[in-house]
Parts: sequence; C-alpha cells; structure tokens
Amino acid sequence: MTATAPRFGPSPTRRPLAAVALLAALISLLFGLVLAGASPASAHAALTGSDPQDGAVVATAPQDVTLTFSEQIAMGDDSIRVLDPSGKRADDGAPRDLTSGGAVRYGVQLRSGLPDGTYTVAWQAVSADSHPVSGAFTFSVGAPSKTTVALPSADAGGGLVGALYGIARYAAYAGFILLAGGSAFVLACWQRGAGARPLQRLVVRGWITLTAATLAMLLLRNPYTGSGRLADAFDLAGLQAVLDTKPGAALVSRLLLLGASALFIAVLFGAYAKREDEKEKQDLTFGLATGGAVIAAGIAGTWALAEHASTGIQPGIAMPVDVLHLLAVAGWLGGLAALLVALYRTPDVTSGAVRRFSRVAFGSVLVLAATGLYQSWRQVGSWSALTGTRYGQVLIVKVALVAVLVGVAWISRRWAGRLAERTESAGDAAQAADSVEATEPAAPAVPPDEEVAPERAAQLSRQRAALTATKEKRARDADPDRSGLRRSVLVETGIAVVLLVVTTILTSTEPGRTEEETARGTTSAASPVAGDQVNLSLPFDTGGQNGKGTVRLDISPGGTGSNSVHVWIDGTDERPLDVPEVKLAFTLESKDIGPLPVVPDRLTEGHWTSSSVQIPMAGDWKVAVTVRTSDIDQTTIEKNVKIG
Repeated sequence: MTATAPRFGPSPTRRPLAAVALLAALISLLFGLVLAGASPASAHAALTGSDPQDGAVVATAPQDVTLTFSEQIAMGDDSIRVLDPSGKRADDGAPRDLTSGGAVRYGVQLRSGLPDGTYTVAWQAVSADSHPVSGAFTFSVGAPSKTTVALPSADAGGGLVGALYGIARYAAYAGFILLAGGSAFVLACWQRGAGARPLQRLVVRGWITLTAATLAMLLLRNPYTGSGRLADAFDLAGLQAVLDTKPGAALVSRLLLLGASALFIAVLFGAYAKREDEKEKQDLTFGLATGGAVIAAGIAGTWALAEHASTGIQPGIAMPVDVLHLLAVAGWLGGLAALLVALYRTPDVTSGAVRRFSRVAFGSVLVLAATGLYQSWRQVGSWSALTGTRYGQVLIVKVALVAVLVGVAWISRRWAGRLAERTESAGDAAQAADSVEATEPAAPAVPPDEEVAPERAAQLSRQRAALTATKEKRARDADPDRSGLRRSVLVETGIAVVLLVVTTILTSTEPGRTEEETARGTTSAASPVAGDQVNLSLPFDTGGQNGKGTVRLDISPGGTGSNSVHVWIDGTDERPLDVPEVKLAFTLESKDIGPLPVVPDRLTEGHWTSSSVQIPMAGDWKVAVTVRTSDIDQTTIEKNVKIG
C-alpha cells in the first residue's frame, strides 16, 4: 500500500510527482533490461527438431525416430509413439536417451518391414520446470497416404485434471500470501492483532488453503503429467513415481514445512497473544520473526525448486531471486489483506499499525521491482518477445496492474495520513463514539437483587455484546477518514487479487525467450532450401584387423539449412560393423567455408546419426568421413557432392 517515501503524515504536493517519476523509472529500466537479453532459452521444453522432420518424405523406412528438445525433459516408457497408416504401433515402445554434447535428444527404434505411407509420431514429456508438454507430427515413407490416425488436438495437462490442478495452483499461491503476509503484518505492524480473532481466522485459513492445495497437487500430479484420467490420482504406483521427481519432492517438502508453520501459528496466536511482560514479548517477537522468516523462505523455495527459476540460464541466481520475489509479494499483498480485515472487523487497529505497514509495503515494492526486472529479462529477453509472445503480453498486463495498484496505494496512504493527524491531534473518534452511544437505547439491565435463569442471563449477555458491537461499528463508520481508507484499501485488495491471477497465469505460460527460439529453430528445421537427398557409399580400409568396410551416408533433405545425416558402417560381410569413432566434415572450397565438423551420435551397432547439420549455402561440398576401427587404425575418405 505504498509507492512513496515511508514517512507518515501530510504529503507535500511533490510526493505524487515523485511516485510517478519512480514508477516511470522502474518501467523504463524493465524494458531496457528486456532489450539487453541475448541468451539461450529458459524453461518450458519445446521440440526443436526431429528425424525424420515434420512432413518429410523418405525413400525407405528409417530404423528409428529421434526428437530434439530445447531443454532437459523427463520421459516415460510410452512417451514416444509411432503409428503406421492403419493406426498400429510401429515402434518398440522404449524411448532411449540419446542426449550428448548439450543436445537433448530422445529416440525410439522402429520395427522392420514397415509399409509405405504416412506415419504419425505423438510424444509427451515433462519439462524441467515441471510443466507437461506434448505434440505430434507426421512423415511419410515412399509417398504420403491416407491415415486413420488423427493428430491429438489437446495439449498435455488439459481437461478436467488440468483444470483442477490449475485451481490448486491458484489456491496454493493465495494461501501462502495470506499465511506469510498475515503473520508478518501481526509481528511487524500490529502485535496486539495477535489477539484479534478476525486476523487469526485469516492466517489459519491461509494455512488450510495452502495445505489442501498442496495435497491436491500431489495427488493430481500423476494424471496431470500422464494419462489425464482423474481416477489415476489414487494410483499408488503413480504416486510413488511422482515422489521420485523434483516437483514431487518439492510438494512433500512444502507439506513438512507446513507442519512447522502450524506450530508457529499456535504460538503466535496462543502464548504470544497472551504475553503481558514487555521484555518477554520482545524476546518472543524476535524468535517468532526469525523462525517464521525461515519457514516462509523454505515454503517459497519449494516453488523456486520446481518451476521456471530452476531451469534455463543462471538458475543459481534465479532461484534465490524467485524466493525473494515471492516473499515480497506475500509481505505486500498478504499484509494488505490483513490490514483490510483489521479495518473492517476490529475496532482498535491504530494509525501506528497503518504507518508501519506503509513502510513494510514500501520495502516490498522495492524488492518486487528489483527481482521482477531480473525475472523479466531472464524470461523475455527482447522487444519482439515482449510484444509478440503470450508470455510478453501477459507480462505487460502484469506491469500495468502493478502501476495501477501503486497509484491506488498512494491514495490509501493519503487517507492514512489524514487519519493519523486526527488521531494524534484530537479525540475525534472517541467523541463520535460518545455521540452514537447517547442516541442508542441502553442494553437490557437486570436489577442486582433479581434472580434470572441461566438461559435468560446468556440471552441478555448476547444482546449487550451485539449492542456494543453495533455502537463500535457506527462509531468507526462515522469517521470519514477511516471510511475513506477502508474503501481505498478494498480497491487495492481487489486489484491485488486480479494481479495474483495474472501472476499465476504467467508462471504456467511458456517464456517468451523460449517461444521465440523454438519458433526460429522450427522454421530453420522445417524450411530448408529444397534439394535432392544425398546418398553416398564409400569403401574404406584402415589397414588394421577388421579394418575394411563400407560407409553409407544419407543427407536429408540435401538442401541448405538444417539437414539430418545418417551414417551406416558395414563390414566386408555386409553386416553392421561397430567402430569406436566416426567423424564428418563439410568443406565448400569455392567459398573458403569449412571444414564444418560434425560428430554424429551412435544409435545402434553400425548406425550413427546427427539431426541438425547446418549447410549455409548451396554448392559442391567436399564430404570427409573419418573412421577409426582401433586405437591406432584410422582413415579418412572424401567425396565431392552437390548440396542445395
């Protein structure tokens, strides 16, 4: 509830201008940092290449299908499925991890004797940032044909399970904000509030919400990343598999920390609220603040451990920055909710508490600005990604909401200043209460010597309490400054709820940096200059034992841009020959380009492949193949071919 200097009191006319200038500087710095980015992709794995490529037509059925991703992923036994034109499985059902040299690649081996026609490849995996990803594409053998297989239209993590998981994610963020922010408001701003029942209910409900949401996410995690069937939420084998993953470990850690936070809440609203001795209360305040900060940072760390911050560039910096960002959000928005409850439900919240929250909120805004700038640069990285991707567009909405929230917070602070002036200079609130009391009917009284039944005594007690509460409420409502503050804080809270929704959407959206680089990679891979597939057969002799054989080389599609290369090594008996090493090099001597080295990956015995060989321009390229059959026996064979 602040964007101005933390000093409480009358606001000079220059303060609004200072607030606007500060906000403009922060937004300018944000977009400046966005423009400075030029680093690798960060979060949400995406398919960047395949062999065969999407829509490719190959002369003969390949021995395997390989997929290349932008970052590390987790795959199950059925994560890659290849279906023939009739819809039957054409793969052996066991994805193999072919990752090497920084390229994240997985493949499945195809069965022999596959017919010509169009094949469908459907895949599903889990990103390192915990989000499920999926996709599908087709390729044809011989010539395209009709197929009975329909490409899946639904994204991974959708349907009823996806909706329930999304609701649980929203609830978890909201619960954490109320739990951490409400507790911080009591300890840092209004310690007498520990005895206020409305604030106790607010914090306890935050704890219950966060705990229930975490349990729901843990149960839904298996169907969310897998089958999509709600019944699988109670599959014990699936739950065990979830516990072995990073997101599962983060959720279990959160539950353990919530157990510790339950003890914290019991002490805060129990022994601490009843403590009268100032020295003892001061010591207990320090202990609760220290322990609460550790627990809150730990809970915030469970998000940083399993989501965007843990993947991509600079995770060692991004994770603690993400923890600070979440704590600042909780301190500001959770404290704002606690202040709203105090203003509406408690009669004795003081202007000093409002002033102290103003300072806490101001510090939270500064932390949010600094950490938000870093996160925006890390996840967006360019002007085009800021305006041309869904992540960037949602980020712009978030920045606009923050700007509006800061503006409303400045208005709230003006009302708080007026309320403090009146409270400190005169007893207006007490006078209003006296005047209201004078016009109210007296509570039913009982003569001292009259005996009443216990039921009647209880009824009279409730009537007196109701009348007292009504008087207090009318006295509070009669204060225009307090009413103005309540209305502005209510508006702040409404905007904060919308901001929380937008922020949660942002955490589940593919970062703009990744989306742009994936689009560039897909375009490059899918749109090379047309050419003829290159097929070579080169005999070799390394001079050693079992050193003779033939290299068969296929370059597809044989044009400029990205090409896939398959190398088969056959012995003199025409059977696959396993050799320790195979290397390639491409040289365009007419343009003084190269040699461009290529180190293919071994798929199976005698079969090597590379799925992203870049040919920069068309021409007569010299292809050099180096084969090593032992520690000392090696040879290089060359041939000129036209590519592009």
